[in-house]
Amino acid sequence: MSAIERRIADFLLENAHLLRDYSSQQLADALRISQSSVVKFSQKLGFKGYPDLKLSVGEEIARANGSNGGAKAQAAKADPHAAAAESLWRAKAKAEEETRLINTPDKIDEIASLIGAAGKVFLIGLGEDSVSAQAFAAKLSLLGCVAIYHADPVLMSSGISTVAAKDVLLVFSEQGKQPTLNQICRQFRERRGKVISVTRHTANPLRAHADASLLVSAHDERSYVEPLLYQSALQHLLDLIFVLLCEDGDGRLKQLDANLERIRHIQEP
Repeated sequence: MSAIERRIADFLLENAHLLRDYSSQQLADALRISQSSVVKFSQKLGFKGYPDLKLSVGEEIARANGSNGGAKAQAAKADPHAAAAESLWRAKAKAEEETRLINTPDKIDEIASLIGAAGKVFLIGLGEDSVSAQAFAAKLSLLGCVAIYHADPVLMSSGISTVAAKDVLLVFSEQGKQPTLNQICRQFRERRGKVISVTRHTANPLRAHADASLLVSAHDERSYVEPLLYQSALQHLLDLIFVLLCEDGDGRLKQLDANLERIRHIQEP
């Protein structure tokens, strides 16, 4: 093992009982190494990635505990969906980890800064992509951002007339191949606005028209599972940006608390 790999191994051996609460990024931060070093270490040991390594360590601890391990095994047998749930969880964890690796901290900080500095944030998504776009627009509104969501390209195109410099357009498109969205991006950039594309980690036309890109890596041979992995990894990515916006010290957290309080009063009988 290299010096870094020995540090990781020593930490795992000494803190195995704490590993279940550590993500790969948290483990990397604790050891002051890169997240990719943790992933490569896991793969060197024969695992697909860090989530598999963490699960394996957890299983060994359970077996070592004897009765606790037996109780969990009995519980798993009693639950006919345990295997399917475990498989889905591991697949989602892998997709989320791969997605974090391709979206570097610098890229995430840049995109969060663009959104935070924008006078207006426009969001658009067609079909299933509209669900994520609309949900993220609602979160931005809670922070006091002027978030303008459209699922209709015609309405978005007409709204571009109000775009000013530093305004941001987030375009959600899993495949990134809709010509209409590419046209909207061109119009938006002509108004000196910034375009952020949200797509799969593939070469696609939409990324070529964007100033910055959020990329999602989610793959599975099962056609009914792959969309679930994409949505899960995308949601985790958007949640990270939302947390960064909340914690940037620009008064947004106070605005969020005030808006949530107003909503609570409205919802009360």
